[in-house]
Amino acid sequence: MAEVATQFKERVIRHRQGLIAIDFGELWRYRELFGYLTWRDIMVRYKQTLIGIAWAILQPLLTILIFTWIFSHALKVTVPGPYAIMAFAGLLPWSFFANAMQAGSQSVVMSAQMISKIYFPRLIIPTSATLSGLVDFFISVLMVVGLMFYYDVTFTWRFLTLPIFFLLVFAAALGVSLWLSALNVKYRDIKHVVPFIVRIGIFVCPVMLTSAQMAGSPDKAIHVWWAPAWLSWRLLFYLNPVVGPIDGFRWAILGPQISEQYAIFWPGMLLSALVTLVLLVTGAYYFKAFERSFADVI
Repeated sequence: MAEVATQFKERVIRHRQGLIAIDFGELWRYRELFGYLTWRDIMVRYKQTLIGIAWAILQPLLTILIFTWIFSHALKVTVPGPYAIMAFAGLLPWSFFANAMQAGSQSVVMSAQMISKIYFPRLIIPTSATLSGLVDFFISVLMVVGLMFYYDVTFTWRFLTLPIFFLLVFAAALGVSLWLSALNVKYRDIKHVVPFIVRIGIFVCPVMLTSAQMAGSPDKAIHVWWAPAWLSWRLLFYLNPVVGPIDGFRWAILGPQISEQYAIFWPGMLLSALVTLVLLVTGAYYFKAFERSFADVI
């Protein structure tokens, strides 16, 4: 009998060198797997639920009804324009960020069997988990459009800029997910930290109130004693990478035609974008540096 020699090729995962930590060419070669994993995460989201995708409508709707009753009716908080639209415009980016962070942080650990058996770019896993909230996001945007018709809020060209601010919040969510998903492989208590961040985050982000109400308007900013005169609490407020996209959504939906409170504070917006860029770049480097040890540790 002729002996058939079987050759095995060993795939060695190495940290990519250079300024760009991501091999985009490799990601493109695995684009079908990326699409499959994204669709899988979307389907799992509503699998074996009683009302299925209707949760994507009920959750934000009930949240806005509670916020409106507590702040607008019980506490008599006044905001320019309809409170429901103001709150919904802030809830849109925050909900996407929070859901993406929770899904992304657990994504690598939840895919342990795939990681230990076959090779593919591990970066696909947290990225697909981050994108799994797209369906909820688009449904919420349609609900905001319905509220705009109901309250007779005028549509302007600014509404077309929503995808730009969505990309900003997606980049922030992906950067945080890359950090947390890699850390969660080594430190499993990350799964207890993330829900705490989500519960606290909605109160430190301008979701229920405007940015001007929480941090002060630019002309009445509070200056901190240890910082230079140009560095105010208003600017420090934008170190939170979600604040910039929230302001952007309100600017696109309500705009300065409703009130100057909805005008974009550009120094703060640029600072949020810079923090997002730092999170994304450092998260990609950290993830790529430790991904070769995932199969051993997980």
